[in-house]
Amino acid sequence: MLDFHIHSDFSVDSKENLDNIAKKAIERNLKYICITDHVDFESSIDGADIMFRPEDYFRDLKKFKHKYKNDLEILVGVEIGMQPNLYNRYDEFINNYPFDFVIMSIHSINGKDIFNSFESPNLDPSKTLEIYYSEILECVSNFNNYDTLGHIDFIDRYLNTQYLYGEKNKISIIIEQILESLIKNNKGLEINTAALRYNLGFIHPKPSILQLYKNLGGEILTFGSDSHVCDHIGYEFKSAERILREFGFRHLYYFKQRKKYPIDI
Repeated sequence: MLDFHIHSDFSVDSKENLDNIAKKAIERNLKYICITDHVDFESSIDGADIMFRPEDYFRDLKKFKHKYKNDLEILVGVEIGMQPNLYNRYDEFINNYPFDFVIMSIHSINGKDIFNSFESPNLDPSKTLEIYYSEILECVSNFNNYDTLGHIDFIDRYLNTQYLYGEKNKISIIIEQILESLIKNNKGLEINTAALRYNLGFIHPKPSILQLYKNLGGEILTFGSDSHVCDHIGYEFKSAERILREFGFRHLYYFKQRKKYPIDI
């Protein structure tokens, strides 16, 4: 029905063009999609920004929206790679452009990009996980200009951490504080099926986090495939719906002009 985490060739890590994305979404009977290309300030090895040109992005997406308007509603979003020193920069950037939807993701630890620079053999997994979630907590506590927290347990793609998610330990306490902050500030939690493509055996977030979110009263869930190629658009959407119903959730949310709207699942 919807996919609100899609990357196109406006992202440095995707070569997929907008026409292919729209055709695949229509083929898979999606009603709403949101293009959420990367803006990662101070993210490259030398600290440079990795991002698209906003003027080109909005120009091309305006044409794209019009071309497929009879078959698909296309929204314009962004995935920001937050770090604790970047609140003001991202706030100014987001306020300067008419995004429908903003995903805040944490892709780094202590300024070091997880995907490009993670040397897991040299790390203490327990300490690394604690630092990672502590940075997320700092970001959700001090930045408010976003709509959903992307793939909260993203780090599990790159570090064997499953055994560290205990019933009640320091990490689980930090995660609970993150979820409480999301709920308090009326922010969403992203259901991201890319974890299944990484053979993790679960969707983001993993069952223990999803159950905790439900127990705390969380309701605002967004859905994204995190696709970088069109074949992954809407990936395992039905599986995600089934999992959410099993946990007692009844809605997903889509965003338009930064306002949220529920869809039954």
